[in-house]
Amino acid sequence: MSEPAAIPLSHTSSSGRRVALVTGPSGAGRSSALKVLEDAGFEAIDNLPLRLLQTVLEEAGQERSIALGIDARTRDFSTAGLINLMEELVARDDLAVDLLYLDCATDVLLRRFSETRRRHPLAADGPPVMGIERELELLRPLRARADVLIDTTNLNVHDLRAEVERWFSPDGQHHLTVSVQSFSYKRGLPRSVDMVYDCRFLRNPYWDPSLRQANGTDPRVAAYVGQDPRFEAFADQVLNLSKLLLPAYKQEGKSNISIAFGCTGGQHRSVTLAENHALQLANLGWQVSIRHRELDRQHESKAQT
Repeated sequence: MSEPAAIPLSHTSSSGRRVALVTGPSGAGRSSALKVLEDAGFEAIDNLPLRLLQTVLEEAGQERSIALGIDARTRDFSTAGLINLMEELVARDDLAVDLLYLDCATDVLLRRFSETRRRHPLAADGPPVMGIERELELLRPLRARADVLIDTTNLNVHDLRAEVERWFSPDGQHHLTVSVQSFSYKRGLPRSVDMVYDCRFLRNPYWDPSLRQANGTDPRVAAYVGQDPRFEAFADQVLNLSKLLLPAYKQEGKSNISIAFGCTGGQHRSVTLAENHALQLANLGWQVSIRHRELDRQHESKAQT
């Protein structure tokens, strides 16, 4: 089988939103490709019955692109039916439709099924090689119609991500989003955090009666915390570490990194540091979101009363 290749897109000249139909033999990487497309901003749906596709397109937001995973397990699947559906979609002026076909050598597919000990969907009671050969023959007309053909035989998950992003990311590049948040150690660590910094060694505005009811988004609180002689060195070291690690995480293929700052109550010091760090990263060009867990909880409680 030839080296990984891609066929130039034939339907992306339209100004409409993108629809990526993702197919290929089981084990070739369809689920992984859908995850990459989801990270690229597509609404990813796997094994949607073909008869429901038009309904999904009408109900989905007009601006959001859609990626659909389709294979022999898809309910009401047929090669001719999918080709007819593609022709209907391509004829629409409001859509830019691409068929992404993930190919793979038979011996590699067989090895992947052997390693995972999964049954092939087209050979439930027989050897996987029988199902693989049936599926490859079934999908042959779709492979010939593919707008993008990626051979995953010699690709790892990172290589596959790079290939899919090259075709479907807005600028062909992988993007890393950074979420920065503050929290209270009293309420425990946030879930799914990659890096945590403890700010409890800094001077605490809580002990200043005029600042107790304020929080770290208040310039007075930020100035109070910033007057701690250790603040600047700490903030600089944290920023330098992010400047070192974020490009490495991006190169590794991660899509999101979460950085958390904690203090006793999650109101003052951690909020100040989170605000400062998020601003610094945004100024460096990173896509950053910020959340203050304890402040958000306060707002929710007030809204319910």
